[in-house]
Amino acid sequence: MVLDLLSIGDVTEDVLVQIQQAHIHQDKGKLLPDLCLPFGTKIGIERVDKLLGGNAGNVAIGAARLGLSSALYAEVGADEIGDSLRHSLQENKVSTKYFYRKKNQKSNYSVILNYHGERTILVHHEPRNYHFPKVEKTKWVYLTSLGHGWETVIPPIVRYLHASPAQLAFNPGTHQLSLGLKRLHPLLRQTAILFVNLEEAELLLREKKSSPKHLLSWLHQQGPKIVVITDGEQGSYTFDGTSYYYCPIYHVTPVERTGCGDAYAAGFLCALFYGKTLPEAMKWGTINSASVLQQVGPQAGLMKLSLMKKVMAANTGFRAQELGGMQKKGYVPKKYTSFIHSKL
Repeated sequence: MVLDLLSIGDVTEDVLVQIQQAHIHQDKGKLLPDLCLPFGTKIGIERVDKLLGGNAGNVAIGAARLGLSSALYAEVGADEIGDSLRHSLQENKVSTKYFYRKKNQKSNYSVILNYHGERTILVHHEPRNYHFPKVEKTKWVYLTSLGHGWETVIPPIVRYLHASPAQLAFNPGTHQLSLGLKRLHPLLRQTAILFVNLEEAELLLREKKSSPKHLLSWLHQQGPKIVVITDGEQGSYTFDGTSYYYCPIYHVTPVERTGCGDAYAAGFLCALFYGKTLPEAMKWGTINSASVLQQVGPQAGLMKLSLMKKVMAANTGFRAQELGGMQKKGYVPKKYTSFIHSKL
């Protein structure tokens, strides 16, 4: 049997905390604002949710719900969290053949602070000695966030890609981005699709306040065949070496943003798997992301294939287009307001 997708990356238990006693402060010259909390006191919280997450697990589950046969390579502790993560994958029909529970190790853990629909993540990666296993044939490899020491998986993954027809989708996490372009070059040369958000693109290229078109072009020159840049409420941008495309967001009432990028990647990748065009893939990613945005946590809103088809059919006016002069940072796209969950 040939897998459709092998997802590679860390998985975590997430504790999502809804807070109100905070404020946002923006320093001049800083890329991102600060989330400020009262110091040295108790702060009331409105809601606590225990969730299972991690970029690789979210994409593996998202792909499975959209009809692909998927598996996950991850290493966790032989603990209660590890058991819960494994059970969640099995419930979502994701193969756990390459899911390893390590004795005398702990599973990863994160605390997500949700303030007015935006999330700030406090994440702890347990130290790992990653050993990329001998894996069966797969059509796609999705490589994303891993902890310290992840560099050991680069050579075996590159060898696997050279020896098989598998294509690589790469969504670098914090530790991957910190290596810089030079050390990531072997992977980027093998990458069919690179997924980054705007801030990650600027960090990787050491650019500030560059246009999405410039960033797309420069990243494409590093090796990826297709580059995808997401930019929150500004929408998403794609370049395949020939054409630049832009897709606005699909407007819904936001509940919580964790996992929106993973949902976009899963939708985009699955659309290409089914032979869709790049603009159609951007629509799949955007709609899947909007669905997750309406739920608490990164997995509750991940769409099934049947629902994706219904929403696509009900929103023929929602589309991606070739990137023109008006799709600059600050552009406010036309609103599309068909609901995903309540009406379909």
